[in-house]
Amino acid sequence: MSKEFEIADEFEVDATPQEVWEAVTAGTGGWLWPMEAPEPRVGGKGPFGSKVTAWDPPHHYTNRVEDVEGISEQTLNQLDYTIEPRDEGRRAWVRYVHSGIFVDDWDNQYDGANRHTEFYLHTLRQYLTRFRGRPVTAFATFDGPEASKAPDAFVTVGRALGLADDTAQGASVQVRGPKGQVLDAVVDFRNPYFLGLRTDDALIRFFGRNHWGYMVGMSVHDFAPGADAAADEDMWKGWLNGVFSQP
Repeated sequence: MSKEFEIADEFEVDATPQEVWEAVTAGTGGWLWPMEAPEPRVGGKGPFGSKVTAWDPPHHYTNRVEDVEGISEQTLNQLDYTIEPRDEGRRAWVRYVHSGIFVDDWDNQYDGANRHTEFYLHTLRQYLTRFRGRPVTAFATFDGPEASKAPDAFVTVGRALGLADDTAQGASVQVRGPKGQVLDAVVDFRNPYFLGLRTDDALIRFFGRNHWGYMVGMSVHDFAPGADAAADEDMWKGWLNGVFSQP
């Protein structure tokens, strides 16, 4: 059965309204995933078949798509960003609203979307404050193997990195990465559903989608000069598959 939903959040960030605007329109690869930039006008083409329904740079941007992925004529998805200056334009206040209609398994879909929103917006703030002025040079995203659907899979991922179960958000750590490489990182986000690691050159994100019946996922936003997306995926996907192939 279809049902409407709305997920809203707001925050202030140490970035100018223009920097936020660029991040949510043209720079999505630095914190979400790469998307086609929207046509800069109301009625223009937005990402993933959406239509731009509000375009007032750098203050208000909305895109909207109906019949998402051809699932149902009742399906609707809308993303709305409102951006206002703070501290004479040196900082920005942002309100984000994701609304629409979910069909089937509404509670599970809403819970997953709501929790993902918190993590994505946190990553946006990390991108704006920690990697300002640095273009993302490589982006990779992928899922773990079927075994990563297990109820304890996300705990297993944290332990494989060398993190204690109680290693808290904000901790500076050394983690065990691909091919035994030791990485200096900061745990910039951690809860039972998601884990974010920030290195000097990358934002590495882990998604505990096993909580919603899917495989654990990963994404790597790499800002190092000359970074290669295929190489990042090969290394980290190999690592993630290896976590779940141990006897």
